[in-house]
Amino acid sequence: MNALIKWLNKYLVPIASKIGSIRWLVALRDAFISIMPATMAGAVATILNALVRDIPTRFGWTGFVNSMQWLIGINAQVWTGSLAILGLIFAFTFGYKLAVQYKVEPITGGIVTLGTFLMTLPQSWTLTLTKALSAADTKTLTTAGAAVAGKSVTGWGFFNFNAYFGSAGFFTVMLMGGLAASIYIMLMKKNITIKMPDSVPPAIAAAFTGIIPATAALYVSGVITWLFTKFGATTVIEWISKVIQDPLLHLSQGYGAVLLMTVLVQVFWFFGLHGTNVLGPVLDGIWLTAQLANMSAYNAGKALPYIWTRNAFDLYAWIGGAGSTLLLLIAILIFSKRDDQRAVAKLAIAPGFFNVNEPVMFGLPIVLDPIYFIPFLLAPVVMVTIAYFVMQWGWVSPIKTQIVWSMPPIINSLIATMDWRAPILQIFNGLVGFLIYVPFVKAANKVKPIEN
Repeated sequence: MNALIKWLNKYLVPIASKIGSIRWLVALRDAFISIMPATMAGAVATILNALVRDIPTRFGWTGFVNSMQWLIGINAQVWTGSLAILGLIFAFTFGYKLAVQYKVEPITGGIVTLGTFLMTLPQSWTLTLTKALSAADTKTLTTAGAAVAGKSVTGWGFFNFNAYFGSAGFFTVMLMGGLAASIYIMLMKKNITIKMPDSVPPAIAAAFTGIIPATAALYVSGVITWLFTKFGATTVIEWISKVIQDPLLHLSQGYGAVLLMTVLVQVFWFFGLHGTNVLGPVLDGIWLTAQLANMSAYNAGKALPYIWTRNAFDLYAWIGGAGSTLLLLIAILIFSKRDDQRAVAKLAIAPGFFNVNEPVMFGLPIVLDPIYFIPFLLAPVVMVTIAYFVMQWGWVSPIKTQIVWSMPPIINSLIATMDWRAPILQIFNGLVGFLIYVPFVKAANKVKPIEN
Protein backbone atom coordinates (compact mmCIF):
# COMPACT_ATOMS: atom_id res chain seq x y z
CA MET A 1 0.00 0.00 0.00
CA ASN A 2 2.77 2.45 0.93
CA ALA A 3 4.54 1.67 -2.33
CA LEU A 4 1.38 2.47 -4.31
CA ILE A 5 0.89 5.74 -2.47
CA LYS A 6 4.52 6.73 -3.06
CA TRP A 7 4.19 5.93 -6.77
CA LEU A 8 1.01 7.97 -7.11
CA ASN A 9 2.55 10.80 -5.13
CA LYS A 10 5.60 10.83 -7.39
CA TYR A 11 3.93 10.57 -10.79
CA LEU A 12 0.25 11.51 -10.56
CA VAL A 13 0.16 14.35 -8.05
CA PRO A 14 2.56 16.63 -9.99
CA ILE A 15 0.39 16.21 -13.09
CA ALA A 16 -2.75 17.01 -11.12
CA SER A 17 -1.11 20.09 -9.59
CA LYS A 18 -0.14 21.38 -13.04
CA ILE A 19 -3.64 20.77 -14.37
CA GLY A 20 -5.11 22.68 -11.44
CA SER A 21 -2.90 25.70 -12.18
CA ILE A 22 -3.57 26.01 -15.93
CA ARG A 23 -5.18 29.42 -16.30
CA TRP A 24 -7.43 28.35 -19.17
CA LEU A 25 -8.91 25.56 -17.08
CA VAL A 26 -9.25 27.81 -14.04
CA ALA A 27 -11.10 30.35 -16.18
CA LEU A 28 -13.34 27.62 -17.57
CA ARG A 29 -14.14 26.34 -14.09
CA ASP A 30 -14.85 29.87 -12.82
CA ALA A 31 -17.07 30.58 -15.83
CA PHE A 32 -19.21 27.54 -15.09
CA ILE A 33 -19.46 28.63 -11.46
CA SER A 34 -20.46 32.14 -12.55
CA ILE A 35 -23.47 30.94 -14.54
CA MET A 36 -24.83 29.13 -11.48
CA PRO A 37 -27.37 31.91 -10.59
CA ALA A 38 -28.98 31.59 -14.03
CA THR A 39 -28.84 27.80 -13.85
CA MET A 40 -30.52 27.72 -10.45
CA ALA A 41 -33.17 30.27 -11.45
CA GLY A 42 -34.07 28.09 -14.41
CA ALA A 43 -34.04 25.02 -12.16
CA VAL A 44 -36.49 26.66 -9.76
CA ALA A 45 -38.80 27.48 -12.68
CA THR A 46 -38.58 23.89 -13.92
CA ILE A 47 -39.32 22.44 -10.49
CA LEU A 48 -42.27 24.77 -9.91
CA ASN A 49 -43.77 23.89 -13.28
CA ALA A 50 -43.35 20.22 -12.45
CA LEU A 51 -45.25 20.74 -9.20
CA VAL A 52 -48.09 22.84 -10.61
CA ARG A 53 -48.30 21.44 -14.16
CA ASP A 54 -46.56 18.15 -14.90
CA ILE A 55 -47.34 16.09 -11.79
CA PRO A 56 -50.96 17.33 -11.43
CA THR A 57 -51.55 16.62 -15.13
CA ARG A 58 -50.60 12.97 -14.57
CA PHE A 59 -53.40 12.70 -12.00
CA GLY A 60 -55.92 14.50 -14.20
CA TRP A 61 -56.13 17.60 -12.03
CA THR A 62 -56.87 19.86 -14.98
CA GLY A 63 -58.78 22.37 -12.87
CA PHE A 64 -55.78 22.98 -10.64
CA VAL A 65 -53.45 23.20 -13.64
CA ASN A 66 -55.73 25.75 -15.33
CA SER A 67 -55.86 27.84 -12.14
CA MET A 68 -52.04 27.93 -12.05
CA GLN A 69 -51.53 29.14 -15.63
CA TRP A 70 -50.35 32.51 -14.34
CA LEU A 71 -47.47 30.86 -12.42
CA ILE A 72 -46.71 28.52 -15.33
CA GLY A 73 -46.44 31.57 -17.61
CA ILE A 74 -44.11 33.37 -15.17
CA ASN A 75 -41.93 30.26 -14.89
CA ALA A 76 -41.72 30.15 -18.70
CA GLN A 77 -40.42 33.73 -18.72
CA VAL A 78 -37.83 32.94 -16.04
CA TRP A 79 -36.71 29.88 -18.00
CA THR A 80 -36.39 32.02 -21.14
CA GLY A 81 -34.12 34.45 -19.30
CA SER A 82 -31.96 31.77 -17.69
CA LEU A 83 -31.60 28.19 -18.95
CA ALA A 84 -32.76 28.97 -22.48
CA ILE A 85 -29.93 31.47 -23.00
CA LEU A 86 -27.27 29.80 -20.88
CA GLY A 87 -24.98 29.52 -23.91
CA LEU A 88 -25.10 33.29 -24.35
CA ILE A 89 -24.41 33.89 -20.67
CA PHE A 90 -21.54 31.40 -20.68
CA ALA A 91 -20.11 33.03 -23.82
CA PHE A 92 -19.64 36.28 -21.93
CA THR A 93 -18.49 34.82 -18.59
CA PHE A 94 -15.83 32.61 -20.19
CA GLY A 95 -14.18 35.53 -21.98
CA TYR A 96 -14.48 37.64 -18.84
CA LYS A 97 -12.88 35.02 -16.57
CA LEU A 98 -10.15 34.26 -19.10
CA ALA A 99 -9.23 37.95 -19.26
CA VAL A 100 -9.20 38.08 -15.46
CA GLN A 101 -6.74 35.19 -15.35
CA TYR A 102 -4.37 37.02 -17.70
CA LYS A 103 -4.94 40.39 -15.97
CA VAL A 104 -6.31 42.33 -18.93
CA GLU A 105 -9.52 44.34 -19.22
CA PRO A 106 -12.21 41.69 -18.61
CA ILE A 107 -15.42 43.26 -19.90
CA THR A 108 -13.98 43.58 -23.40
CA GLY A 109 -12.84 39.97 -23.15
CA GLY A 110 -16.44 38.95 -22.44
CA ILE A 111 -17.71 41.03 -25.35
CA VAL A 112 -15.21 39.37 -27.70
CA THR A 113 -16.28 35.83 -26.80
CA LEU A 114 -19.97 36.75 -26.88
CA GLY A 115 -19.66 38.34 -30.32
CA THR A 116 -17.66 35.39 -31.59
CA PHE A 117 -20.29 32.95 -30.36
CA LEU A 118 -23.05 34.79 -32.21
CA MET A 119 -20.98 34.72 -35.41
CA THR A 120 -20.85 30.92 -35.29
CA LEU A 121 -24.63 30.51 -35.35
CA PRO A 122 -26.65 29.86 -38.52
CA GLN A 123 -28.90 32.77 -39.44
CA SER A 124 -30.36 31.67 -42.76
CA TRP A 125 -33.49 29.56 -43.05
CA THR A 126 -35.45 27.83 -45.78
CA LEU A 127 -39.05 26.62 -45.90
CA THR A 128 -40.30 24.27 -48.59
CA LEU A 129 -44.06 24.58 -49.00
CA THR A 130 -46.54 22.05 -50.34
CA LYS A 131 -48.15 24.67 -52.55
CA ALA A 132 -47.43 28.17 -53.82
CA LEU A 133 -48.35 31.13 -51.62
CA SER A 134 -51.05 33.61 -52.42
CA ALA A 135 -50.09 37.11 -53.49
CA ALA A 136 -51.05 38.51 -50.08
CA ASP A 137 -48.95 35.96 -48.20
CA THR A 138 -46.03 36.53 -50.55
CA LYS A 139 -46.20 40.26 -49.93
CA THR A 140 -46.25 39.73 -46.15
CA LEU A 141 -43.16 37.56 -46.23
CA THR A 142 -41.20 39.76 -48.62
CA THR A 143 -42.04 42.80 -46.48
CA ALA A 144 -40.57 40.91 -43.51
CA GLY A 145 -37.35 40.37 -45.49
CA ALA A 146 -37.90 36.86 -46.86
CA ALA A 147 -37.40 35.81 -50.46
CA VAL A 148 -40.18 33.80 -52.08
CA ALA A 149 -39.52 31.68 -55.17
CA GLY A 150 -42.37 29.37 -56.05
CA LYS A 151 -42.78 26.92 -53.16
CA SER A 152 -39.51 27.92 -51.50
CA VAL A 153 -39.15 30.67 -48.89
CA THR A 154 -35.72 31.75 -47.66
CA GLY A 155 -34.61 34.36 -45.18
CA TRP A 156 -31.68 35.60 -43.11
CA GLY A 157 -31.20 37.08 -39.65
CA PHE A 158 -33.02 34.41 -37.64
CA PHE A 159 -31.32 32.73 -34.66
CA ASN A 160 -32.73 29.34 -33.71
CA PHE A 161 -33.36 30.12 -30.05
CA ASN A 162 -34.13 26.57 -28.92
CA ALA A 163 -31.32 24.89 -30.84
CA TYR A 164 -28.27 26.99 -30.02
CA PHE A 165 -28.72 29.49 -27.20
CA GLY A 166 -28.70 26.90 -24.42
CA SER A 167 -26.06 24.37 -23.37
CA ALA A 168 -25.60 23.26 -27.00
CA GLY A 169 -23.32 26.26 -27.44
CA PHE A 170 -20.84 25.41 -24.66
CA PHE A 171 -18.23 23.63 -26.75
CA THR A 172 -18.34 26.32 -29.44
CA VAL A 173 -17.73 28.96 -26.78
CA MET A 174 -14.79 26.97 -25.38
CA LEU A 175 -13.15 26.56 -28.81
CA MET A 176 -14.04 29.60 -30.91
CA GLY A 177 -14.52 31.92 -27.93
CA GLY A 178 -11.25 30.71 -26.45
CA LEU A 179 -9.43 31.40 -29.73
CA ALA A 180 -10.83 34.92 -30.00
CA ALA A 181 -10.09 35.66 -26.34
CA SER A 182 -6.51 34.43 -26.82
CA ILE A 183 -5.95 36.87 -29.67
CA TYR A 184 -7.41 39.69 -27.60
CA ILE A 185 -5.25 38.80 -24.59
CA MET A 186 -2.09 38.42 -26.69
CA LEU A 187 -2.47 41.85 -28.30
CA MET A 188 -3.28 43.43 -24.94
CA LYS A 189 -0.15 41.89 -23.43
CA LYS A 190 1.93 43.20 -26.34
CA ASN A 191 0.46 46.68 -25.74
CA ILE A 192 -0.91 46.92 -29.28
CA THR A 193 -3.54 49.30 -28.02
CA ILE A 194 -4.74 52.88 -28.17
CA LYS A 195 -3.06 54.88 -25.43
CA MET A 196 -5.20 57.52 -23.78
CA PRO A 197 -3.94 60.48 -21.74
CA ASP A 198 -3.90 60.13 -17.95
CA SER A 199 -6.62 62.75 -17.71
CA VAL A 200 -9.15 60.42 -19.37
CA PRO A 201 -11.43 58.62 -16.85
CA PRO A 202 -10.35 54.98 -16.28
CA ALA A 203 -13.58 53.48 -17.63
CA ILE A 204 -13.25 55.34 -20.91
CA ALA A 205 -9.53 54.63 -21.17
CA ALA A 206 -10.12 50.90 -20.62
CA ALA A 207 -12.71 50.83 -23.40
CA PHE A 208 -10.37 52.58 -25.87
CA THR A 209 -7.46 50.33 -24.87
CA GLY A 210 -9.36 47.26 -25.98
CA ILE A 211 -10.49 48.57 -29.37
CA ILE A 212 -7.60 47.27 -31.50
CA PRO A 213 -7.23 43.85 -29.78
CA ALA A 214 -10.99 43.27 -29.76
CA THR A 215 -11.40 44.29 -33.40
CA ALA A 216 -8.57 42.01 -34.47
CA ALA A 217 -10.01 39.10 -32.49
CA LEU A 218 -13.49 39.57 -33.90
CA TYR A 219 -12.16 39.83 -37.46
CA VAL A 220 -10.26 36.58 -37.09
CA SER A 221 -13.47 34.96 -35.87
CA GLY A 222 -15.34 36.57 -38.73
CA VAL A 223 -12.93 35.16 -41.32
CA ILE A 224 -13.21 31.65 -39.88
CA THR A 225 -17.02 31.68 -39.70
CA TRP A 226 -17.27 33.14 -43.22
CA LEU A 227 -14.99 30.43 -44.62
CA PHE A 228 -17.15 27.73 -43.04
CA THR A 229 -20.35 29.08 -44.55
CA LYS A 230 -18.72 29.85 -47.91
CA PHE A 231 -16.82 26.63 -48.53
CA GLY A 232 -17.98 24.18 -45.89
CA ALA A 233 -21.73 24.43 -46.52
CA THR A 234 -22.24 24.53 -42.76
CA THR A 235 -21.71 26.81 -39.77
CA VAL A 236 -19.04 26.57 -37.11
CA ILE A 237 -21.43 25.58 -34.32
CA GLU A 238 -23.01 22.85 -36.45
CA TRP A 239 -19.58 21.47 -37.35
CA ILE A 240 -18.34 21.53 -33.74
CA SER A 241 -21.54 19.89 -32.53
CA LYS A 242 -21.25 17.09 -35.09
CA VAL A 243 -17.51 16.46 -34.91
CA ILE A 244 -16.63 17.24 -31.27
CA GLN A 245 -19.54 17.84 -28.91
CA ASP A 246 -21.86 14.97 -29.83
CA PRO A 247 -19.11 12.29 -29.80
CA LEU A 248 -17.81 13.49 -26.41
CA LEU A 249 -21.28 13.50 -24.88
CA HIS A 250 -21.85 10.04 -26.29
CA LEU A 251 -18.60 8.79 -24.74
CA SER A 252 -19.50 10.39 -21.40
CA GLN A 253 -22.48 8.06 -21.12
CA GLY A 254 -20.28 4.97 -21.11
CA TYR A 255 -19.56 3.19 -17.83
CA GLY A 256 -15.80 3.46 -18.40
CA ALA A 257 -15.88 7.26 -18.61
CA VAL A 258 -18.04 7.59 -15.49
CA LEU A 259 -15.83 5.18 -13.54
CA LEU A 260 -12.60 6.85 -14.65
CA MET A 261 -13.82 10.28 -13.57
CA THR A 262 -14.90 8.91 -10.19
CA VAL A 263 -11.52 7.29 -9.57
CA LEU A 264 -9.52 10.37 -10.60
CA VAL A 265 -11.50 12.67 -8.31
CA GLN A 266 -10.92 10.29 -5.39
CA VAL A 267 -7.19 9.93 -6.04
CA PHE A 268 -6.66 13.67 -6.35
CA TRP A 269 -8.56 14.28 -3.12
CA PHE A 270 -6.52 11.65 -1.28
CA PHE A 271 -3.38 13.62 -1.99
CA GLY A 272 -4.91 16.86 -0.74
CA LEU A 273 -5.92 18.25 -4.13
CA HIS A 274 -9.54 19.37 -4.56
CA GLY A 275 -10.43 16.71 -7.12
CA THR A 276 -13.81 18.15 -8.04
CA ASN A 277 -12.22 21.54 -8.67
CA VAL A 278 -9.17 20.23 -10.53
CA LEU A 279 -11.41 18.19 -12.83
CA GLY A 280 -14.24 20.74 -12.77
CA PRO A 281 -13.73 21.83 -16.39
CA VAL A 282 -14.21 18.23 -17.53
CA LEU A 283 -17.07 17.49 -15.15
CA ASP A 284 -18.93 20.65 -16.13
CA GLY A 285 -17.85 20.81 -19.75
CA ILE A 286 -19.19 17.33 -20.48
CA TRP A 287 -21.61 16.11 -17.81
CA LEU A 288 -23.09 19.50 -16.93
CA THR A 289 -23.73 20.06 -20.64
CA ALA A 290 -25.60 16.75 -20.68
CA GLN A 291 -27.56 17.72 -17.57
CA LEU A 292 -28.63 21.06 -19.00
CA ALA A 293 -29.72 19.29 -22.19
CA ASN A 294 -31.87 17.03 -20.00
CA MET A 295 -33.38 20.06 -18.27
CA SER A 296 -34.24 21.71 -21.57
CA ALA A 297 -35.74 18.50 -22.91
CA TYR A 298 -37.82 18.00 -19.78
CA ASN A 299 -39.08 21.57 -19.91
CA ALA A 300 -40.10 21.02 -23.55
CA GLY A 301 -41.87 17.75 -22.72
CA LYS A 302 -39.36 15.64 -24.66
CA ALA A 303 -37.53 12.45 -23.75
CA LEU A 304 -34.37 12.97 -21.69
CA PRO A 305 -31.35 12.46 -23.98
CA TYR A 306 -28.75 11.49 -21.33
CA ILE A 307 -28.66 8.96 -18.48
CA TRP A 308 -25.61 10.12 -16.51
CA THR A 309 -25.16 13.83 -15.78
CA ARG A 310 -23.16 16.09 -13.47
CA ASN A 311 -25.32 15.84 -10.36
CA ALA A 312 -25.52 12.04 -10.66
CA PHE A 313 -22.01 11.89 -9.17
CA ASP A 314 -23.15 13.96 -6.19
CA LEU A 315 -26.33 11.97 -5.60
CA TYR A 316 -25.02 8.44 -5.84
CA ALA A 317 -21.20 8.41 -5.51
CA TRP A 318 -20.29 11.41 -3.36
CA ILE A 319 -22.82 11.43 -0.51
CA GLY A 320 -21.58 14.08 1.88
CA GLY A 321 -18.81 15.10 -0.51
CA ALA A 322 -16.13 13.27 -2.50
CA GLY A 323 -15.56 9.80 -1.09
CA SER A 324 -19.03 9.75 0.48
CA THR A 325 -17.34 10.81 3.71
CA LEU A 326 -20.67 11.34 5.47
CA LEU A 327 -20.94 7.55 5.56
CA LEU A 328 -17.49 7.31 7.11
CA LEU A 329 -18.44 9.80 9.81
CA ILE A 330 -21.51 7.77 10.71
CA ALA A 331 -19.39 4.61 10.85
CA ILE A 332 -16.89 6.33 13.14
CA LEU A 333 -19.59 7.53 15.53
CA ILE A 334 -20.99 3.99 15.77
CA PHE A 335 -17.88 1.79 15.72
CA SER A 336 -14.80 3.89 16.48
CA LYS A 337 -13.15 3.68 19.89
CA ARG A 338 -10.62 6.40 19.15
CA ASP A 339 -11.37 9.65 20.90
CA ASP A 340 -9.49 11.71 18.30
CA GLN A 341 -11.51 10.38 15.37
CA ARG A 342 -14.81 10.56 17.25
CA ALA A 343 -14.12 14.19 18.14
CA VAL A 344 -13.50 15.06 14.48
CA ALA A 345 -16.62 13.11 13.42
CA LYS A 346 -18.82 15.02 15.88
CA LEU A 347 -17.57 18.33 14.49
CA ALA A 348 -17.67 17.29 10.83
CA ILE A 349 -20.97 15.45 10.62
CA ALA A 350 -23.19 18.57 10.47
CA PRO A 351 -21.24 20.08 7.53
CA GLY A 352 -21.17 16.60 6.00
CA PHE A 353 -24.96 16.54 5.68
CA PHE A 354 -24.57 19.61 3.46
CA ASN A 355 -21.77 18.01 1.40
CA VAL A 356 -18.95 19.99 2.99
CA ASN A 357 -16.23 17.44 3.70
CA GLU A 358 -13.06 19.50 4.16
CA PRO A 359 -13.26 19.11 7.99
CA VAL A 360 -13.05 15.34 7.73
CA MET A 361 -10.62 15.31 4.78
CA PHE A 362 -8.04 17.42 6.57
CA GLY A 363 -9.15 17.03 10.18
CA LEU A 364 -9.29 13.25 10.52
CA PRO A 365 -7.34 13.27 8.17
CA ILE A 366 -8.18 11.09 5.18
CA VAL A 367 -5.52 12.82 3.11
CA LEU A 368 -2.52 10.47 2.85
CA ASP A 369 -3.96 8.06 5.43
CA PRO A 370 -3.13 4.55 4.19
CA ILE A 371 -5.92 2.95 6.27
CA TYR A 372 -8.69 4.94 4.62
CA PHE A 373 -7.26 5.03 1.09
CA ILE A 374 -8.93 1.75 0.08
CA PRO A 375 -12.49 2.52 1.28
CA PHE A 376 -12.21 6.14 0.17
CA LEU A 377 -11.56 4.87 -3.35
CA LEU A 378 -13.62 1.68 -3.23
CA ALA A 379 -16.90 3.03 -1.81
CA PRO A 380 -17.53 5.59 -4.60
CA VAL A 381 -16.47 3.05 -7.25
CA VAL A 382 -18.98 0.47 -6.03
CA MET A 383 -21.68 3.08 -5.49
CA VAL A 384 -21.28 4.67 -8.92
CA THR A 385 -21.36 1.21 -10.51
CA ILE A 386 -24.64 0.33 -8.81
CA ALA A 387 -26.24 3.67 -9.69
CA TYR A 388 -25.02 3.64 -13.29
CA PHE A 389 -26.54 0.27 -14.14
CA VAL A 390 -29.73 0.89 -12.16
CA MET A 391 -30.29 4.04 -14.21
CA GLN A 392 -29.16 2.34 -17.42
CA TRP A 393 -31.81 -0.34 -16.90
CA GLY A 394 -34.46 2.33 -16.39
CA TRP A 395 -35.24 1.50 -12.76
CA VAL A 396 -34.59 5.13 -11.70
CA SER A 397 -35.15 8.23 -13.82
CA PRO A 398 -32.22 10.40 -14.92
CA ILE A 399 -31.76 13.86 -13.47
CA LYS A 400 -34.23 16.39 -14.80
CA THR A 401 -33.18 19.58 -13.05
CA GLN A 402 -30.29 21.28 -11.30
CA ILE A 403 -29.81 21.17 -7.54
CA VAL A 404 -27.64 23.20 -5.19
CA TRP A 405 -24.55 21.15 -4.35
CA SER A 406 -25.09 21.75 -0.62
CA MET A 407 -28.58 20.24 -0.57
CA PRO A 408 -28.79 17.32 1.95
CA PRO A 409 -29.12 13.69 0.82
CA ILE A 410 -32.55 12.22 0.10
CA ILE A 411 -33.98 15.69 -0.54
CA ASN A 412 -31.48 16.34 -3.34
CA SER A 413 -32.20 13.07 -5.18
CA LEU A 414 -35.96 13.56 -4.98
CA ILE A 415 -35.84 17.11 -6.30
CA ALA A 416 -33.24 16.42 -8.98
CA THR A 417 -35.10 13.46 -10.49
CA MET A 418 -38.69 13.99 -9.29
CA ASP A 419 -38.75 10.21 -8.99
CA TRP A 420 -39.57 8.53 -5.65
CA ARG A 421 -37.24 5.67 -6.55
CA ALA A 422 -34.15 7.93 -6.56
CA PRO A 423 -34.05 8.36 -2.75
CA ILE A 424 -34.36 4.57 -2.41
CA LEU A 425 -31.33 4.11 -4.67
CA GLN A 426 -29.46 6.77 -2.72
CA ILE A 427 -30.26 5.11 0.62
CA PHE A 428 -29.20 1.71 -0.75
CA ASN A 429 -25.95 3.17 -2.04
CA GLY A 430 -25.41 4.89 1.29
CA LEU A 431 -25.81 1.57 3.11
CA VAL A 432 -23.33 -0.10 0.75
CA GLY A 433 -20.78 2.69 1.24
CA PHE A 434 -21.29 2.57 5.00
CA LEU A 435 -20.63 -1.19 5.08
CA ILE A 436 -17.45 -0.72 3.05
CA TYR A 437 -16.14 1.83 5.55
CA VAL A 438 -17.01 -0.14 8.72
CA PRO A 439 -14.15 -2.73 8.61
CA PHE A 440 -11.58 0.00 8.11
CA VAL A 441 -12.98 2.06 10.99
CA LYS A 442 -12.61 -1.01 13.20
CA ALA A 443 -9.08 -1.54 11.88
CA ALA A 444 -8.23 2.05 12.75
CA ASN A 445 -9.13 1.28 16.38
CA LYS A 446 -5.94 -0.78 16.60
CA VAL A 447 -3.74 2.08 15.40
CA LYS A 448 -2.37 4.34 18.07
CA PRO A 449 -2.99 8.06 17.36
CA ILE A 450 0.10 10.02 16.38
CA GLU A 451 1.32 12.18 19.25
CA ASN A 452 2.64 15.62 18.44
